[in-house]
Amino acid sequence: MAKDEREKIMGYNYEYKLRRGESVERAVKKFSRKCKKLGIIQDVRDRRHYQKPSVKKRLAKKRAIARHKKEMAKRRR
Repeated sequence: MAKDEREKIMGYNYEYKLRRGESVERAVKKFSRKCKKLGIIQDVRDRRHYQKPSVKKRLAKKRAIARHKKEMAKRRR
C-alpha cells in the first residue's frame, strides 16, 4: 500500500517540532503552510457538509480544468 493510499484511509497526523531558537510565530506559519500543501485544510472544509458523489465529481473536474489552464499558462511564458 502506497503512502498516499494510507493517508487517505488513515487521515493525517502531521506535527511540527520547534527547533532551538525558532520563534513560535515562525513555527505556526510553517505548520499552517505544510497543512495547506498537504490539503488538510481543504479536506476539512469539504467534509464540513455532505456532498453528493455527483457534486464531488463535478467540482473535481472543475478544479482539474483550472489546474490544467494554469499549467498551460505557465508553459506559454
